[in-house]
Amino acid sequence: MDHRLHNQIVSFIWSIADDCLRDVYVRGKYRDVILPMTVIRRLDAVLEPTKEAVLEMKARLDSAGVVNQTAALCNAAGQAFYNASPFTLKDLKSRAKQQQLKSDFIAYLDGFSPNVQEILEKFKFRNQIDTMVEADILGAVIEKFVSPTINLSSEPVLDDQGEVKLPALDNHSMGVIFEELIRKFNEENNEEAGEHFTPRDVVELMADIAFLPVADKITDGSYLIYDGACGTGGMLTIAEERLQQLAKERNKEISINLFGQEINPETYAITKADMLLKGEGLQADNIAYGSTLSNDGFPTTNFDFMLSNPPYGKSWKTDLERLGGKGDITDTRFVVTHNGESDFKLIPRSSDGQLLFLANKISKMKHNTELGSRIVEVHNGSSLFTGDAGQGESNLRRYIIENDWLEAIIALPENMFYNTGIATYIWVVTNRKAPHRRGKVQLIDATNLKSPLRKNLGNKNCEFTPELRKEIVDMLLSFEQTEHSKIFDNKEFGYWKITVERPLRLSVDLAKEKLDNFFVICVEQNEKDLVRVISDLADKLNYGKINDYNLFQKELNQVADRLNVKLSAKKLNLIKNNLAQVDETAEKVIKKIHKPGKTAANPLYGLFSEVIDGKQCVVEYESDAELRDTEQIPLLHEGGIEQFFKDEVLSFTPDAWIDEGKTQIGYEISFTKYFYKPVKLRTLEEIKADIMALEAETEGLLQEIIGG
Repeated sequence: MDHRLHNQIVSFIWSIADDCLRDVYVRGKYRDVILPMTVIRRLDAVLEPTKEAVLEMKARLDSAGVVNQTAALCNAAGQAFYNASPFTLKDLKSRAKQQQLKSDFIAYLDGFSPNVQEILEKFKFRNQIDTMVEADILGAVIEKFVSPTINLSSEPVLDDQGEVKLPALDNHSMGVIFEELIRKFNEENNEEAGEHFTPRDVVELMADIAFLPVADKITDGSYLIYDGACGTGGMLTIAEERLQQLAKERNKEISINLFGQEINPETYAITKADMLLKGEGLQADNIAYGSTLSNDGFPTTNFDFMLSNPPYGKSWKTDLERLGGKGDITDTRFVVTHNGESDFKLIPRSSDGQLLFLANKISKMKHNTELGSRIVEVHNGSSLFTGDAGQGESNLRRYIIENDWLEAIIALPENMFYNTGIATYIWVVTNRKAPHRRGKVQLIDATNLKSPLRKNLGNKNCEFTPELRKEIVDMLLSFEQTEHSKIFDNKEFGYWKITVERPLRLSVDLAKEKLDNFFVICVEQNEKDLVRVISDLADKLNYGKINDYNLFQKELNQVADRLNVKLSAKKLNLIKNNLAQVDETAEKVIKKIHKPGKTAANPLYGLFSEVIDGKQCVVEYESDAELRDTEQIPLLHEGGIEQFFKDEVLSFTPDAWIDEGKTQIGYEISFTKYFYKPVKLRTLEEIKADIMALEAETEGLLQEIIGG
């Protein structure tokens, strides 16, 4: 569409708000009238040529007593919708009385088909009628929208000589106008301007990334495209156009079915309207309303291509509660079987649910077709690294990479989106990697590939030109190692997180002043018989300091047996917590002694060989929680966990061991690590020259200030 014409129509519609609504609505509420009226006028203009045919069909159906009239009326209208009222919008502008206008306008709205009724309901447009009638602006608003100076019809307006006076407005252009209006209204209302749609240049890049790598594999047939956060449907529209274009270039006959889900009622209504205007009534039924996360609109459908720009940094607590709470989620999109683990959770923290949209798409991949599925989704940087090993975000990255589904991640320039200036990344996921890509992940740094805009659109100050999009896609397709394209083994991003334990070392000081304090605690805890045991033991050990807690415990048991006092867990904890003390010079506290010959020694994992009572035994020591530490070991580290531990841990803390039961695998991706370019520092000579120059400039200045 002509860009000038596009701006002219947007400006005209925007002016209606200023001309008619200024004294009736606050600016933040203009959209409640303007957006649904734009949709209504577009539907009305499309239906104008067949209005008489619809009315004739309606009369015949009524006289024949036909109840279900939808199919016949749609057929008469030549569209996937109709309006069977006797009015068009142009008929209504001439009403002199407001009450008559209100009655006729409501009758006009009631004449729309059920699929349009749902759109009006989601806009909550009927709620605005009384306000406009009371303010006497309904007629003015209608008159503005049917003005002969703009054309919202899909047919051109001709002059008396048959020349085009106003060009036709195709559905793609109408979608652009909707998005521009939403952006302007959101900016006026100080809202996130791009929350519900993605810039066209970014969507076009995503479509190229989705289709071009498999363009030569497109065959005659049907393809399903899905967007689980479809906003106003722009991503679906562009994806459809691009796939059709590629198929046509290759002489392939394809049909495309679009599917989407949207939680915002207003943008859902616009998407439904867009589908209807394309003449695709069945497609409109494929747009589901509600939360993709807690109310999946397509639980049993698998798709060939999936593209999305889901909300990031947005809480999903409401969805979490609907799904049963974090500990009780059983949805197989988010709890999967992986690596022998049947309860492998892909559930991120409740403050940011963006990765759940990716998990949702992965659950909808086709695994039984030659093409499989391709997913192209935008995320912010947190999806690359947020979440520790074993947590939901890391688990999802692990699930994708260990299944060899991650094809590439592309870093985009900042300020590419309307509602945020932060760094964003395109994830490319497929279950049908090309043979030369298997076991590999490509990272592409496109942060400097941008063209500046003459005027900012929200936060967006740059764009992808067709040439830049081609440059990025060429890097993806060529799959070569360059300054801006790096290729890695899948395991490059994985690591073991190990827990390093060190032994607890306790001593016990049986000095009388220490015992007095301990005995007070025993009385307070109603453990008076422990006072007798410790008193006898202290006397036996000459009130000295015991540096071997194992020996102390042995003597303690003997005294307790003699005094017929049972040493409960509570008593033992009282002693350990209030009488014993951590002492790095003391002996290690033994937790468990294995029977000789039953367990092999393995000091790396906490099984130590010791001589006890003259016998060679394998023992485990109690760990000191205060000395506990963790280490991250790359999966590709030469020699693995054991070599790393010997080189990097035991050389500094020879008594340490690994708690094998706590070892977990995590995955994270750091673009900075692979593409960081250090800033070149100035030389000492350059710094010295600057200092000398400053001294020369300020020479004598101090003398002037203080007065010589």
